[in-house]
Amino acid sequence: MARLEGKVVIITGAASGMGLAGAKLFAKEGAKVVATDVVVDKLAENVNKIVASGGEVIALPLDVSKPESWKEVIDKTIENYGKIDVLVNNAGIHIAKGILEAELEDWEKVMAINSTGVWLGMKAVIPHMQKNGGGSIVNTSSIAAILGGIGDGHGAAYSASKGAVRSLTKHAAQWFGKDNIRVNSVHPGAIFTGLAEAVGIKSQEEMGAHYEGKSALKPYAGESMDIANAYLYLASDESKYVTGLELVVDGGWTTRS
Repeated sequence: MARLEGKVVIITGAASGMGLAGAKLFAKEGAKVVATDVVVDKLAENVNKIVASGGEVIALPLDVSKPESWKEVIDKTIENYGKIDVLVNNAGIHIAKGILEAELEDWEKVMAINSTGVWLGMKAVIPHMQKNGGGSIVNTSSIAAILGGIGDGHGAAYSASKGAVRSLTKHAAQWFGKDNIRVNSVHPGAIFTGLAEAVGIKSQEEMGAHYEGKSALKPYAGESMDIANAYLYLASDESKYVTGLELVVDGGWTTRS
């Protein structure tokens, strides 16, 4: 039996990388997927491929930092499917600037997408989950919320934004457990995605070479589907008694002292 049969899922940042891997996997597992992103052309192209392979997915534009954009997505999801069971707050950006190098514009942009976007997403879906008798929210944080150094990719705002997601997840887990709403966070380590390709890294193995001595498991960098599988567990009823969890997927990086 499919692990998400009948569930309606919203995934942000689904045009590529971990969000796209999640959309593919969730559709395969029987979910009705609402895939969202600001990169609408690429999103539509990849969603069409999932639909062609038999998945039930629709593509909707979403700027996670805008409340009105969230409202449009929520309204269309309810119009199409009548409920929301799962939200995966996956969308995020990274700017590799430290405290002294970053400008206020850099800081505000990263925080708006990585942390404010998560808050807005939860604020938008929780009332519908309350009406539906429960749900699962999966927030993408990072090992940058747990440790310092190269784990944050030299991004001060990134580190702060992911720390905010980590704390906000625990806050929501406590306050909405009474409504049978589970809220958990996933903390990726080095993962080969389109962001890595954009800076010239051509393969998972090439990326891993930069992190040998950090991650314990070869090839020292993961792939998008590793994170999608973590999303799947937390979205499914297999984790029905799990909330406030920090699910770290980093090849053992954070276990090093």
